[in-house]
Formats: sequence, C-alpha cells, structure tokens
Amino acid sequence: MKKGEIYEGVIDNVDFPNKGRVYLDEGMVTVKNGIPGQKVRFMINKKKAGRVEGRLLEVLEASPLECMAPACGQFPACGGCMYQTMDYAAQTDMKLQQVKKLLDDAMRQNGQLDADGMPDYQMEGITPSPSAWEYRNKMEFSFGDEYMNGPLSLGLHKKGSTYDVLTAADCKIVHPDFNLILQAVLDYFTEHPMPFYRKMQHTGYLRHLLLRRSVTSGELLIALVTTSQADPDLSELKELLLALPLQGKIAGILHIINDSLADLVQSDETRVLYGQDYFYETVLGLKFRVSVFSFFQTNTKGAEELYDTARSYIGDTKGMTVFDLYSGTGTIAQIMAGVAKKVIGVEIVEEAVESARINAQLNGLENCEFIAGDVLKCLDEIEEKPDYIILDPPRDGINPKALRKIMAYGVPHMVYISCKPTSLARDLQILAEGGYRLEKAKCVDMFPHTVHIETVCLLTHS
Repeated sequence: MKKGEIYEGVIDNVDFPNKGRVYLDEGMVTVKNGIPGQKVRFMINKKKAGRVEGRLLEVLEASPLECMAPACGQFPACGGCMYQTMDYAAQTDMKLQQVKKLLDDAMRQNGQLDADGMPDYQMEGITPSPSAWEYRNKMEFSFGDEYMNGPLSLGLHKKGSTYDVLTAADCKIVHPDFNLILQAVLDYFTEHPMPFYRKMQHTGYLRHLLLRRSVTSGELLIALVTTSQADPDLSELKELLLALPLQGKIAGILHIINDSLADLVQSDETRVLYGQDYFYETVLGLKFRVSVFSFFQTNTKGAEELYDTARSYIGDTKGMTVFDLYSGTGTIAQIMAGVAKKVIGVEIVEEAVESARINAQLNGLENCEFIAGDVLKCLDEIEEKPDYIILDPPRDGINPKALRKIMAYGVPHMVYISCKPTSLARDLQILAEGGYRLEKAKCVDMFPHTVHIETVCLLTHS
C-alpha cells in the first residue's frame, strides 16, 4: 500500500478513541471516525513503522449497528456526535469493550492474571448517561464561515478542519435555549456585520459564543468573546437576548475581550452587560458557584453518577486524611469531607482552586484545604500524610515522577478517575511497579454519541 492509493473495506472493530480497523489482503489499516460494520472508501495518508493509516472519504454502506436517523442537520460533517446513528445501548457496549480491552492488556503486561491466565480484576460494566440528549451544560461556539469567504457562521468546526465552521442551530446535545441564543446572536451579527477573527492573520472582531446552563435552576450565562479590534455598542444585542422566549432565565450577559493569539476562550477583560457572572448548581446535595471559566463537569446528571460511583469505591473514610489530587473545583473533596477528618485538594489551575474554596464555604465545610500548584512539587511541601488518595488527572494522565511520589505514601487504597483510558492503562503499569493492583473498574458515559468515556478504578496495595 502506498500513500495516495484508495481502497475499500469493512471496519471490523473500533479501538479507543476512534480507531477503526480495516483488514485487507494487503494488511491492516487504521481508519478513524467510522463505526463497526461500515463499508468505507478511504485514502492511504500515513505509513510509519509498519503502521498504515487511511483517511475516510465515504461511507459506502451503513453498519448494521446504525439503526437511528441522524438527530441534527450537520451530521456527519460535524465531528462531535459521530455515533448518533447507533442505538445508545450499542454505543455504551462498544465503549465498555474498548476500555476493557485496554485494561485487560495492561493487566497482562503487569502479570495480574488468574489461575486460567485471564486478567484478574472485576469489570463492573458501564453506567449510561441519565440523558442521551440535551445533556451538555456548557458549549463554546466559534464564529467563522462554512467555506472560504462564505456567509458568517456560528457553531462547531467541521470534522477534520480548523477553519470551516458549521452553524449548530439545531444541536441536540444541548438544551434548546442554547440553540435559540446561538441563532439570535448569528442573526444579529448578520444584520449588523462585524468581521470574525481570522487565526492566521490575527485580524477581526468576533471570536466565540460561550454558553452555560444550570440544570438545577435553568439559569443561563451568555458570554460573547471578541477581540479589542472594534468597540461597537452591544446594548441592542443585550435587549434582543433578554427578550428571547427561553425556558430558563438569563443570569448574566457578558462581553469578554480576548486578544490572545491562541484559539481558545480566555479573558483579558470581562464586562458584565447584564446581571452577574455566575450562577449556582447543585450536585449530590452540595452547592457550587459556577462562573464562565469555572471547571465543572459538562454533564451535570452524569457527574452525579460518576461521583456516586467514585464514592461507593472509596467507601468509609471516617477519621481519615484524604488527598484529592488534581482536584479541579473540589467536587469530590467536598463529597468526602462530610465523613473524613480532613481533605486536602491539589490543583494547578488557580481559578479552580479559588472556586473550590468558595464552594467549600458555601457548603459550610471547614475540613477542606485547597492548594494551588503542581502535584509533583506540592507533595514535597504538604506536612500531612494521607490515609487515602483520590486521583482525577487531566486527559494526559499523571506525570510518572508525580506518580512515584504518590505511590511512596503506600496508602492501602486509591481511587483513580480517568477521562482517557489510554492514559489510565499506561499509569496502571507504573502503579503495578509500586505494588498497586487493579481490584475493580466501572465506566460512566458522560458524553453520549461521542468517543469519550470516564472510568473509575479501585486500586489496592498488595
């Protein structure tokens, strides 16, 4: 097989996160963004060290697993909900098998096998999201055009493109209020033209629309993100948004100035055009203040399932000192604080730590301490020794040096919450070197119709 050649074949299976395997007489090809059972046409675009990768060109025949009609008008051009034509139960089963394969392989490499030579741990299945649709409480939409020099668009990037933006006015994984707001903002700037920000030239005004919603109260935060290259009067837009027939209530309308060269949402200056810059959300009976930039799980009800699973794995921490490492806004720490002697959270994002402290005060918790800093460095500065450790790292997993410091405490049990099972599998091998064995694991689907999955693991020191 050579680069540029075009082949056809059937996707046999899909490994995490989206690596379809097509077996041909010439060899195996990885084709991303497909579904098991699809017959696809693809072009060879990568060959390295015996591995061959093809770029999906066309789905020639649907998979037997595809029994659902597309829910939104942008499928399959939008790369967000690539599994939406699959029955949801089939999606969760596929994700479970993907994670189990990674964990099984890690156990084989660790030598953690039973008498029959099988991976010796308990896989407890997968918990589906309480809602398969309208589950996202936060979205960042981009301004752009669907094609070069086309009309203004506002929505999500086209699959495989960093420039083309598809208008997402009928997105089905968000609450309908999001779609009403998006369409209103797009209509306004179509009628009152302003240039969108062009990443290569670093010119333009409109960058992003960031929306957040409280599932508990229905309150909404609306944030228009622009550069400082223009300064129009946004009062008419504000009044237009306030007049929308929304199911929820607008808590705040914000104008965020962002002149960063990076294509991400951040604030050089935040102007409150209406209301306030936060609302409150409730998770497992605890109250959390959520601002535009707060780290908070994007599936609120799914988060309750995730934290409930973690809590059941952690068990009784009465009288214990608990380390919650990579603690974010301290949700897990506060869930554990009710029975623990003390909980110490460590998180590198200072804004998240400040939110954690505010939330602990809101919930009347006096035995929580939150430290801003890198886990690798902070562990050397904390005088207390943990009785229990909870790990909830970012997608890339845990720095091996930090992981060895964590293992050095020798706590009897740890719970590891992972949002990327490939990183988890890698870290489990290092943990095995420190005498930790995987006892049991459970998946929680926080992101229906997408490739992503959360996994909770209980580790025991042997």
